Amino acid sequence: MVNQDEPVVPRTNSEKEGITNRLKRIEGQVRGLQKMVEDDRYCVDVLVQISAVQAALDKVGYQMLERHAKMCVTNAVKEGNGDEYMDELMKVIKQYSK
Repeated sequence: MVNQDEPVVPRTNSEKEGITNRLKRIEGQVRGLQKMVEDDRYCVDVLVQISAVQAALDKVGYQMLERHAKMCVTNAVKEGNGDEYMDELMKVIKQYSK
């Protein structure tokens, strides 16, 4: 298994900013969910919001998967380390798609 503390191809400042902003919005949604539960809101309303948070997290995850495949794995293939990175990518896709 590849053990990287940093991406093979570092993220641009704009990529980091975009992902960070999305995660901050998701954090706000989760805080809203907590308040909904504290306020004893209707179960269906809470469930709809949980679904929205899950969809938002999935979107970030798929964006990260795509970037990893296009940048890190592609770069590793060019450098002759493709098999190990491809195995790692497939493992994380399986894990992510559960």
